[in-house]
Amino acid sequence: MVVRAMTPLTIKTNTEDHFIAKLAAIAIVLSIIEFFLPSPIPGVKPGIANIIILYTLVKFNLQTAVWVSLIRVFVSSILVGSLMAPTFFLSLFGAISSLIFLFIFQKLPKKYFSVISLGIIAAFGHILGQFFIARIWVIPHDSIFNLLPLFLISSLIFGVLSGFITDTLLEHKTNRLPN
Repeated sequence: MVVRAMTPLTIKTNTEDHFIAKLAAIAIVLSIIEFFLPSPIPGVKPGIANIIILYTLVKFNLQTAVWVSLIRVFVSSILVGSLMAPTFFLSLFGAISSLIFLFIFQKLPKKYFSVISLGIIAAFGHILGQFFIARIWVIPHDSIFNLLPLFLISSLIFGVLSGFITDTLLEHKTNRLPN
């Protein structure tokens, strides 16, 4: 019988990996805080973690934003105990459709469209993805679309707000996060 010594497994990371982890951690914390905030209208939340996703998209690229967004959805769902629950799928499909909208619209001319525009687009994408899943799975009836105007108005307000906050962060050259 041959006995071999075990060698430790080393994972090579770089500065960008650490930055992505920090951004994901911030987004997770914001998601958890938002999860416990009361909402005057059920289902309407400000999406404060989307500030981090927009920041990541503008500061890095779409691929990095996808990583941060998906890590946020999965880890925050695990931490609040909603993994594989309807709220997890609403969050996941909202995030995915938001990222699809950002992919489509991120190349808009900067002369006419700003980070605030991306915030609005991301918020609309998020709510439309959630409505799609809600219509198919949670409330399989067309009457759910009666709520869409209220949610789109909320998306517009919160999209402008998250875009403005992201733009402010970017203007202040916060290219370093605390260690």
